Amino acid sequence: MTTATSGVSYDDLVDRVRAGALGPDPATQRISVAFTTRQAVRHDGRGTGYRNEVLSLRLAEAVGSCAVEPGALPDSAVEDCVGADVARLLEHPLPPVRVAALDAYLMHVLPHTPAQGARTLPLPAGSSLEKSRARAEAVVGLLDLPPGATVLVVGVVNSLLEALRWRGLRYVPCDLKGGETEWGEPVVTDALAAAGPCDALLVSGMTLGNGTFEPLRHHALAHRKQLVMFAQTGSAVLPRFLGHGVSAVCAEPYPFFWLDGGPGVLHRYDGSCPGGGR
Repeated sequence: MTTATSGVSYDDLVDRVRAGALGPDPATQRISVAFTTRQAVRHDGRGTGYRNEVLSLRLAEAVGSCAVEPGALPDSAVEDCVGADVARLLEHPLPPVRVAALDAYLMHVLPHTPAQGARTLPLPAGSSLEKSRARAEAVVGLLDLPPGATVLVVGVVNSLLEALRWRGLRYVPCDLKGGETEWGEPVVTDALAAAGPCDALLVSGMTLGNGTFEPLRHHALAHRKQLVMFAQTGSAVLPRFLGHGVSAVCAEPYPFFWLDGGPGVLHRYDGSCPGGGR
């Protein structure tokens, strides 16, 4: 990725897309397929489960996605998107639609390739838990921290917490839903309030859809902290912020690891990648 494709802020990036600065006029690009994916999971051997719901939009060969809280997306959103041009969807009243449209456009014009700074990592076939742990290792491996450091984890994924434990790292779990982790640890709900004492931030791409990404990016910039993103939501969006508060991204476009027991791929970006924009 070159600095010419980087956005200084999320709004700046959207403005550049609207202006056709990164590719074809988004008003000429139409969404052919829109769909939601709903999932409930409890991995074998785990005491708790969770649910996922994701809106995905297909533009030509590319699929862009944005996760939402289960049940929060009206059925009309899918109908709104089919046949609509990207420019119109970037103005949609629902933030997840806007994010998925931006992700689809950027996946189409700036796909995950070495030329954009992506390093593709094969994800082996396996059970749901095996694949979850393999992804967690790939994500946590992007952190450059000594044992004993504390990581704010925004978007609680138990396999990520487990991988941090294995590396001797402490963590503060954070999720808007609150509750407890698999190990009975309390989950805080205010990420920005919890970020201060933490040495680094490990953050879900879902923050793009709920409006909490930019405050966390600004915090990382202001305090020179690592901000590593794990991104099913906005996998093609978040690499645009490398060098602008985001230090690394583990991008996972649709289809996600939890949909299939077969092999898959992840795309990792960091400051050492060619054209990493830092």
